[in-house]
Amino acid sequence: MENTYAERRSVQLDGYRVRYWFYDADKKHKPLLVMLHGFRGDHHGLQLIATALREKYHVVLPDLPGFGRSEPFPDREHSVPSYVEFVREFLEALTDNAVHPGCETGIVLAGHSFGSTLAAHFAVEYPAMVERLILLNPISEPALAGQQKRLTKLTELYYSAGASLPRRLGTKLLASNAVVKLMTDVMVKSEDPGIRNYALRQHQAYFNTFANRDVLTEAYQASISHTVAEVAMNLTMPTLLIVGDQDELGSVRSQRTMASWIRSHSLKIIPGVGHLIHYETPQLAADYIEDFLASPAPEPLDGYDQLPHADTTASTPDQLTGMIPAVDPGSGEHQLTKEATARGLYGTHER
Repeated sequence: MENTYAERRSVQLDGYRVRYWFYDADKKHKPLLVMLHGFRGDHHGLQLIATALREKYHVVLPDLPGFGRSEPFPDREHSVPSYVEFVREFLEALTDNAVHPGCETGIVLAGHSFGSTLAAHFAVEYPAMVERLILLNPISEPALAGQQKRLTKLTELYYSAGASLPRRLGTKLLASNAVVKLMTDVMVKSEDPGIRNYALRQHQAYFNTFANRDVLTEAYQASISHTVAEVAMNLTMPTLLIVGDQDELGSVRSQRTMASWIRSHSLKIIPGVGHLIHYETPQLAADYIEDFLASPAPEPLDGYDQLPHADTTASTPDQLTGMIPAVDPGSGEHQLTKEATARGLYGTHER
């Protein structure tokens, strides 16, 4: 299942090593696109989209610390703030500090699911480092507010049991292939047996590559404790949201509402698709990304009185997220006019 177009590289950060995959057709100067995978996954989940985009972009897929082949944080919790700081450190190292919190031109940052939460929180914390933002199956509502409340509660019990049992038994439970298959069946909506089998093989191969149960437990709590919606009103850069209309982790209604809080955004809804767009319709997602990056920024909205809420009963920020975001989201008029400097892009090769 390794991709022949990807080259594995690594970088040493603050006491831990991160491995990442560089998708590149040639050595030409091209814009830099960094993509963050979701909870329990690794870079393999996004490789189909990365392969489709590699002709026009330098596409980089890191394994998040504690997952895949990246080492866990040695002295901090695997929380959203910790992962946000990881993204900053990684981008600075990747570009030889050409992209940093005070830079004039950032990169394109994308994230799927939990990766979308990390990407959005990072974009709010370090807006200069993100020229444009892409959110695949973004987390638009708290876990217990979704369509699968009962399943979410069962999942919480599952992770709680995995954390409280003796270490060997707990780890065995958390790495259960039966549970991985159940997760896949819930998330995949395609009736195509080839797609369903591919998604299952991917999950069976890579969903259990977490460093240890403590990492998994911490990251799970992070994944259910934060959303993109928390920070949507503070996103200042042009943002593309690609969602599946059958995604049970975020209803279309909540996605539309959340999108309306982002001043400069484009929302694409794919029919008949669930939470795994990167498996079910990767080429379509890549096409949407290419169109978005090649087009002028979506026209920003001017104020709350113009936000396109569907009706007067639509969720408000505090109802959907439990928080009231800041009112002024900024101008949102960034343009993808210059590519990130390629210095330091190549890191340490690993054969």
